[in-house]
Amino acid sequence: MSEVQVAEGSAVVVVDDRLGDVLPAAAAPLLRSAAAVYAEPGLAPATRAALAAPAPPMASDLLAQAALEPVVLIVGELGSAEADGLRAAGARLVAASAPAGIELLDAVTVMDRLRSPGGCPWDAEQDHDTLRQYLVEETYELLDAIEHRDREALREELGDVLLQVLFHARVATEDPADPFDIDAVAAGLVSKLVSRHPHVFADDPALLDAESQHTRWEELKQQEKQRESIVDGVALGQPAVALAAKLAQRANRAGIPADAMPRGESTGEVLFGAAAQAKLAGHDPEDQLRAVALAFAARIRAAERRARESGREPAGLDSSEWRNLMSDLPDIAGVRSE
Repeated sequence: MSEVQVAEGSAVVVVDDRLGDVLPAAAAPLLRSAAAVYAEPGLAPATRAALAAPAPPMASDLLAQAALEPVVLIVGELGSAEADGLRAAGARLVAASAPAGIELLDAVTVMDRLRSPGGCPWDAEQDHDTLRQYLVEETYELLDAIEHRDREALREELGDVLLQVLFHARVATEDPADPFDIDAVAAGLVSKLVSRHPHVFADDPALLDAESQHTRWEELKQQEKQRESIVDGVALGQPAVALAAKLAQRANRAGIPADAMPRGESTGEVLFGAAAQAKLAGHDPEDQLRAVALAFAARIRAAERRARESGREPAGLDSSEWRNLMSDLPDIAGVRSE
């Protein structure tokens, strides 16, 4: 502890520039009673301008002043000689906990810099159409991380999908006819979540199970969007099995009987029927088919290893040899079946 003791009311206040002109609430009475308020030069220019406070004197002079009268030093982070000197002499430390999501502000700032003049030439050339392929790729990579229960990959791929959202929102700010930004995207999401959960945010009766919630969700969407058809809003570009399952689910909830859905002997009709049957039984046919496909791929790899271990190359195997190699191989269960 320093031999010098600061006057009562002296404090070091830590602010986060990412939150703009925001001070911890506990700092307000200290600022009102302080004889002098200083702002560290390392703060963002906008924050220093809003505070209208001068830079602090050198550490020894600041400490000498604080010994005589209450002094408040506002900093962006701890570690400076001035802040450390005041704290060692008994100055109060005031800092607000960063809210959840604070790092998203940095992500928005970085994306804006990449897209702005002087940023990345490749990023500057992209538009919604050129970015479509990356959104699809990153989504499938995220699904793969979920499939393999890979926590590290899951964290990374969630970030890559978030990047696509930030990128599209940044591109949208430049539209001459209908610009919007990431805040408009977030505000729209918040409004939707609140309006579609009246049992949480309003006085609607509580819903007892997930299926009741899903049904109520669809009713609220129908009212919000004033849809003319029960199939409005279904993404027709999604994989065919998932599309068939979604249409069957919508039809079933609307009261359309199963015998009115596609039926027949063509490949497409049989596949639609299988997807519809699985969905109405409470399963996800897209996931189920993917699980079977991945298990089959794993069995092929296992059979190929067996062939090479016996001195044979897989490319030269005939159907009977493949059958023998694969006959007793179980479906690899490293994938979901439900």
